[in-house]
Amino acid sequence: MAKIPYVRLIREFAERTPERTVIVIEDVPVTCAELERRSNRLARAYAAQGVREGDFVSICLPNCAEYFHACIAAWKLGAVPNPLAPAMPRMERDALIAEADPTLIVGLDEPVQGRRTLPAGYEPGPEFADGPLPELVAPHERAMASGGSTGRPKLIIPANPALYDTERAMSLFKPRNAMLVPGPLYHAGPFSAAWGGIFAGGKSVVMRRFDAERCLQLIEQHRVDKVFFVPTMLNRIWRLPEAVRKRYDVSSLEYVGTGGAPCPQWLFRAWIEWLGPERLFEGYGPSERIGRTFISGSEWLQHPGSVGRPVDGCRLKILDGDGRELPQGEVGEIYMLPPGGAGSTFHYRGAERRVTDDGWESVGDMGWLDEDGYLYIADRRTDMILCGGRNVYPAEIEAALNAHPAIRASVVIGLPDDDLGQRIHAIVETGGAAVSDEELRAHLEPRLVRYKWPHSFERVTRPLFNEAGKVRRSALRDERLVRVERS
Repeated sequence: MAKIPYVRLIREFAERTPERTVIVIEDVPVTCAELERRSNRLARAYAAQGVREGDFVSICLPNCAEYFHACIAAWKLGAVPNPLAPAMPRMERDALIAEADPTLIVGLDEPVQGRRTLPAGYEPGPEFADGPLPELVAPHERAMASGGSTGRPKLIIPANPALYDTERAMSLFKPRNAMLVPGPLYHAGPFSAAWGGIFAGGKSVVMRRFDAERCLQLIEQHRVDKVFFVPTMLNRIWRLPEAVRKRYDVSSLEYVGTGGAPCPQWLFRAWIEWLGPERLFEGYGPSERIGRTFISGSEWLQHPGSVGRPVDGCRLKILDGDGRELPQGEVGEIYMLPPGGAGSTFHYRGAERRVTDDGWESVGDMGWLDEDGYLYIADRRTDMILCGGRNVYPAEIEAALNAHPAIRASVVIGLPDDDLGQRIHAIVETGGAAVSDEELRAHLEPRLVRYKWPHSFERVTRPLFNEAGKVRRSALRDERLVRVERS
């Protein structure tokens, strides 16, 4: 089957099944007809603001029905949606808007850098009709924001236009009944899950904000069969009291995927023991789409800790700092080559590509391969700690710490040390639970060689990771560096 424009799919759904519920935002349903008619009115209103084919439209909206209408309205004009976090700090937001150079910003009350804006909750006037528009195809399906390893804001713009390829759609994003979307839609994973569920002809059940127990309620209520969680969400659901977790019927689940960050082995194994290996899956794939890996729960039991082998025709290799390919078992930088060749999947605004002379590309993640070609994630190149002449990868320490029942999450950073070069500092989110340094070291004793143990522990009660399972490691490090300099 040929690739189908997103806007044509939305129109055809409205014509064939107008009263079918296609999106549920918590308990508020949106029908196919509503999605089509309102996005048509919005598209005409956006056009009146000057939006034309190929333009960018920045969308600063939370998870809500208006977000979906705004994206479709942009696509109907051949424009590119640029989702941004509505609560993003002003300086970061303005830097990304400068990179995007949008014709229109949706969700803000006042102009930014002289650009036109429409507020959240904007209602088009009666002069804007809700009938079909001429079919256009946006040159890029989206323009996602990323802080990157340096913390400098950038945009990742995929090469693919706003076309749905039925033959290449991931099985995760093709629900039989309903797709649950627990994360913020301005991140790549939730964006792909929500729209993938819609374009596949299913229903996307979208949470306004992630809540562990509410998540289980929605799975039971809507008979959800597909869901994608970041590891932080898996952890928070697992940490619910057992009586609460088992109160809900989750037997409809057929596919529970995780990614976006390395999943601790103990946690993935716990979910396998709960739901069975045939329903658990893990993957690795940068938003740049230079390649991805995939592993089933059954495979994972044979290769615990792995994120799988390359799929979809991409190739993968591990290189050292001098560009030499490393043998199995040695940690280095992950380089990938998509089936379409170098530069075929995306381009940046606000950053430079990290690419070899022959076109292999990296986003700065570190890892290693086992003898069967399965990939294991170590850490980002910029996050590595050089302590006493040894390379120490925070993810390994964090995985060990997170296995402690009192720790909800942890972030390990390197701080300056006159003797060691860098000392290992662990920031642990306890939620108020009391756990001593001695107890944490006793917990690490059977799990880590001593040179990887943190030299210091810091306890916090506020969440270290956001709703998308992301952490601003560089910002946490910078805050501690300021304290060190002042002391």
